[in-house]
Amino acid sequence: MSKPRHPAKKRTGEERRQGLNQFHRELSLIPIPLAHEISPGDSIANKLLQSLEQRNLTFESGDILVVKHKIVSKAEGRIVDLAMIKPTADSIAWAKQYKLDPRVIELALRESRAVIRRQNGVLITETHHGFICANSGVDVSNVDGGRHALLLPVDPDRSARQLHLELKKRAGLAIPVLITDTFGRPWREGLVDFCIGIAGMKPLRDDRGRRDPHGYTLHASLEAVADELAAAAGLVCGKLNRTPACIIRGFPYGSGQGRTRDLLRPPVNDLFR
Repeated sequence: MSKPRHPAKKRTGEERRQGLNQFHRELSLIPIPLAHEISPGDSIANKLLQSLEQRNLTFESGDILVVKHKIVSKAEGRIVDLAMIKPTADSIAWAKQYKLDPRVIELALRESRAVIRRQNGVLITETHHGFICANSGVDVSNVDGGRHALLLPVDPDRSARQLHLELKKRAGLAIPVLITDTFGRPWREGLVDFCIGIAGMKPLRDDRGRRDPHGYTLHASLEAVADELAAAAGLVCGKLNRTPACIIRGFPYGSGQGRTRDLLRPPVNDLFR
């Protein structure tokens, strides 16, 4: 169990009430649908601002923008023609055993720096970014029906920073940006959106050393708010409704540079490997 970083400071009743009230706000999820596909070289900021304008909406101070990685990868040209992929004999044999596409398996291995699990037709890898996920995040859904595959952005944090800066220039507001992807989780079924790129806010909220409403000092409350926001956005940014982005309004985030690596557990502390 982690120790508090700083000695707990006794707070007055008013300070405790203010600390609690900041999390009693109403949150809003505002979907930003896109009518047309994103192509390499497109400006995501332009596309999102145009969509908001068509709906008489605009960004407000305090908003957070959540964007699915697929439109980022498409804009950055991270698209691979599967016809050009020549899988190895090992990839062919393993894919045949489980009725998978060997070209996707080959791409996943190329995009990984380590294979964590390879069993029962499931390939869990560690990507070059340090993400633990199925098939290194290589995906063929919502691309063009299976002829091409989409890779994760080379540097999702950099992609988030670029979009953050472009929105600041265009909208005049410092809007935090989260880039997300859907991952599985140990011990749980189903997929959940996780943050893979961040800019303009801190990905974690550290409540260690603070006291709960009953006076107990918290020792392990390091909350992954970026992942929680990503999961919330996943409720409106589905795979089937052409809504690759949304605004989260009303969340009291901590401003900061932000980096995704802060969300990644070091291998020495990872009990799932």
